[in-house]
Amino acid sequence: MQQRPLPVPRRLAASALVALGVSAVSLAATVLVFFVTNGATAANLGPLTTYFLPAAIALLVFLFLAALVGAFRSWWGAALAGLLGGILASIAGTAYTVVSTGTAWSQEVTDYLLGSLAGTSLVFEVAAIVAAVTLGRAIWRAFPAADRGPVAIVRLPSDKLQDGELTHLERTAVDADLAQEQWDAYVSVLEREGFEIVQAEPAEEHPDSVFIEDVVVMFGDVAVITSPGAESREGELEGIRELVESLGQRVEQITRPGTLDGGDVLKVGSTVYVGRGGRTNGEGIRQLRAIVAPLGYTVIAVPIKKALHLKSAVTALPDGTVIGFAKYLESPTVFERFLPVPEAHGAAVVVLGPDAVLLSSAAPKTKTLLEDLGYRVVTVDVSEFEKLEGCVTCLSVRIR
Repeated sequence: MQQRPLPVPRRLAASALVALGVSAVSLAATVLVFFVTNGATAANLGPLTTYFLPAAIALLVFLFLAALVGAFRSWWGAALAGLLGGILASIAGTAYTVVSTGTAWSQEVTDYLLGSLAGTSLVFEVAAIVAAVTLGRAIWRAFPAADRGPVAIVRLPSDKLQDGELTHLERTAVDADLAQEQWDAYVSVLEREGFEIVQAEPAEEHPDSVFIEDVVVMFGDVAVITSPGAESREGELEGIRELVESLGQRVEQITRPGTLDGGDVLKVGSTVYVGRGGRTNGEGIRQLRAIVAPLGYTVIAVPIKKALHLKSAVTALPDGTVIGFAKYLESPTVFERFLPVPEAHGAAVVVLGPDAVLLSSAAPKTKTLLEDLGYRVVTVDVSEFEKLEGCVTCLSVRIR
């Protein structure tokens, strides 16, 4: 999973604070446990602190290095850093204590040192793991990645793409090699247009996993992980939480019995249109409304029966005008400003900037229409994905 690192100055500061915080808490927790178990006598505080201080210092150094290389971008990385750091720091601290007394190194000393890992030092090791996963992660995440530009999250097509779900179209042969070429070209366009590309881990066992828009929806710094309407797609959620958290997003999630596909969610300013169709149900819409209402968004449910997703039928231009293929809609009047387009594949655009959009090359008439409105239109061939009811929006998740 490709994750965005902190810039060097912020990484150094974050690493130092993570290491200092986790080692200090680990030391304090360990001393407190032994202080209480030894009768809570004030005279014990000094010797206990002195005994565990070398291990805490060693832990600080280890965690600083671990944080520098990105261990705290994920919870499991933090847990591993806490585990290894706790063990190595305990060994170093115990070894220092033994050596500082002038004791000659021997097999007996080695046995004592190793035995202490499951004895005297065990509390310190456990404290290091818990503090790393909780406090360490919290400190790391408190540092924003940067004043970054737009990000596009993408996922490689599965070799099983041909077997993707179909609802409204007849199945036709998908050229896997051509699909890969088209995906590469699509990603290249986004990169040329200023998007930083972040790749989610491939999900080879899931044919539809390339349509990553369906599994997570962004609302500012909040990422809503969806509950796919097709049960075959539930496995695509794996790893998405860790990925979006690494990008600085706060995570919310739709849960069963609610279902929600990201392709059904169209944001126009503070209004969120949600398609109520085959993949998104009323409970999913209710949960989304409860999540985004406190963020200042208004959710409007839109019946959709003739297309797989709402955004297969309508999307929005940079100025907020909703464009769509009228034959796919039950009631275009639900949108405040609606502009019909002449081709089905012209209903979906990705906003590239205030005056530019990305459009399927299968919609030349729509391209002319949008250019006549003053937009720069970039086209890309996504024919192999359109055979599976995909479009230009569903191949990426954009964070601006």
